[in-house]
Amino acid sequence: MSAESVERTVERLREQGIDVVRVGYPDLIGTERGKDVLLERLPDILHSGVAFCQAVYYTSPQGDTVPVPGGLDRGLPDVSIRPDLTTLVELPWEPGVAHVLGDAYDPATGLPFLESPRTVLAAAAARLTDLGLTAIAGPELEYYLLEPAAAGTGSAAANGTGWQRYDDALGNVYVTGRKGDRGSHVLRTLRTLRALNIGATMGNHEFSGGQFEINLHHSDALDAADRAFRFKTAIKELARHDGLMATFMAKPFDDEGGSGFHVHLSCLDAAGRNVFAADADGDGDGRAYGLSATALHAIGGVLAHAPALAALLNPTINSYKRFGPDTLAPWLNDWGLDNRSAMLRIPPERGAGSRLEVRLGDASANPYLGIAGLLAAVYLGIRDRIQPPAPLEGYGYDATKAPVLPMSLPAALDAFEADSELIEVLGKEFAAAYLAYKRDEVQRFSRTVTDWEFREYAYHL
Repeated sequence: MSAESVERTVERLREQGIDVVRVGYPDLIGTERGKDVLLERLPDILHSGVAFCQAVYYTSPQGDTVPVPGGLDRGLPDVSIRPDLTTLVELPWEPGVAHVLGDAYDPATGLPFLESPRTVLAAAAARLTDLGLTAIAGPELEYYLLEPAAAGTGSAAANGTGWQRYDDALGNVYVTGRKGDRGSHVLRTLRTLRALNIGATMGNHEFSGGQFEINLHHSDALDAADRAFRFKTAIKELARHDGLMATFMAKPFDDEGGSGFHVHLSCLDAAGRNVFAADADGDGDGRAYGLSATALHAIGGVLAHAPALAALLNPTINSYKRFGPDTLAPWLNDWGLDNRSAMLRIPPERGAGSRLEVRLGDASANPYLGIAGLLAAVYLGIRDRIQPPAPLEGYGYDATKAPVLPMSLPAALDAFEADSELIEVLGKEFAAAYLAYKRDEVQRFSRTVTDWEFREYAYHL
């Protein structure tokens, strides 16, 4: 962007009453890090960037610096975050503040920082571009809204977290209005998100008490991940404004289901045609299902690499407590036609609406890395013309019909580390950092005495 264009942008923001620009970026686990910059300093940082300690990428949720190679061992060097002005938007809940996403660069070389989630996704999308395809993604995210626990009430209050499910009541499945949302959280949030321009379209109370879903429109993969990332940050910010807490944790409660991150995927050719549609490749193998052969190869790629994808789409110790029979969270590596008990569902729309819905992910996933992994798998499936097995018939969760997916984070990390093809697409530098970070997470958990262990053993043993 020219200096003149930057000055015009600054002047436009000033006229809108903006005097601060918040520069944000995702770390390795999808937490937003950032810095508030006075508007007049924006031109100075567009090319030089804002310096952050590289170890920030490897900070645990508890604030510990995880010893990933390139951080502590190199003396805590910098990364440089350069604002991407195409993502600039006014924050509707923060008067006078605009928000912009940034890309990470190595200040020593000026090259993109290869462990940056945005960089990883851009690289995966570029592989599909090499095949003449543009990936389109539509993210779906569920979350729980929590309120401070009254003494002695609620399942969360009983376990000492200090939080309980907001407006908790049984049976408020897919309802709207105050019946399951006494504070009109969904309505107020939808109206606020409209001003944030992240493609929010509709929302409702989800299956479990205090659980909600707000849908986002589909777009090219990087934009979709940007919007999902901003959505998660916005939901948390808006909840804090109300004295509440929103969590995208995979399964926060023993007695309720988990929160999913479903991704709808399709691919367009250079003319903007959906190549998953049955008429995209004549008499393709997928016509029996109303799909193209390319769509079948994409399905085959996701299934072939699903065990490794679990490490990205189910990235925490807690993630694997969401799975199991009859949970509507997939634990078998299968696909089906409009079948929600399958890991990969083909929605009923055909033609321009043909797409895959990958239901493996949970809401704790970093949207950039989850979508990047899926694009890598789709690319490999199309490139290698991988054929999937026959689709699931009837209700799933029968382990005699399909392989079981990894049932723990260590097992998923092993599968990811062994998947050299997927790692080659995503980048060896990123994979090494991610594996080191997540192996450390497993070790930290293994050394921690949990409440369950104390309840189970302390009195009788």
